[in-house]
Amino acid sequence: MPADALISIRDLRKIYRRGGEEVRAVDGISLDIGRGEYLSIMGPSGSGKSTLFNLVGALDRPTSGEVLIGSVSLPRLSSLELAFFRCRHIGYVFQTYNLIPSLSALENVVLPATFLGLDDNAARTRAHEVLGYVGLDRRSDHRPHELSGGQQQRVAIARALVNRPTILLADEPTANLDLETGRQIIDLFRQLVRDFGVTVISATHDHKMLAVSDRIVWIKNGKIDRVKTAAEMRIGVGAIG
Repeated sequence: MPADALISIRDLRKIYRRGGEEVRAVDGISLDIGRGEYLSIMGPSGSGKSTLFNLVGALDRPTSGEVLIGSVSLPRLSSLELAFFRCRHIGYVFQTYNLIPSLSALENVVLPATFLGLDDNAARTRAHEVLGYVGLDRRSDHRPHELSGGQQQRVAIARALVNRPTILLADEPTANLDLETGRQIIDLFRQLVRDFGVTVISATHDHKMLAVSDRIVWIKNGKIDRVKTAAEMRIGVGAIG
């Protein structure tokens, strides 16, 4: 258990009803996640890892239980309060990049800062800073179709960082990238932890990403099956021990 927990999850449950069937997507999970920790979540399709990811990221509400980020209880926030909290404190990186095709890299990154309430000059200044940080300062005027997959993912990371979040949620961020580009993105995540103390939570099957994680949480049937550090697991190409 981390000494400096940023996120505390307590007896978290998400139950769906499909016809007459009850589906316990998340079934009583408790977990502490440290400030500046790099945590990877693993599990087969249907295990509940994506549901847990969405609950921690305030993209969905639990049936019961608690998600505390600092002293803030996410389930107790109104929809408007949740939207503001997400914008201010949580950055999201998705497998499919989710960039707006008609906007330049700079304009895509500016958008969240505008939603936060920054004026145009301040938003553009921040956007230029984070694009420089991810190595795309010379590509700021390019639209997504003019960028490679790795460059698009870097724009997505810059967009996630522009509001200076304390938490970065990454959903299979290297799944659509080649081996070397995926490695570069993973190195960038580690750099974010070192440089800014960002807490990174990644849902992934990428063994390279698991190898650099502080801890790996394995989800099975909506429950935590095991939690280990990368050093405790034998991680190689095509196999996890």
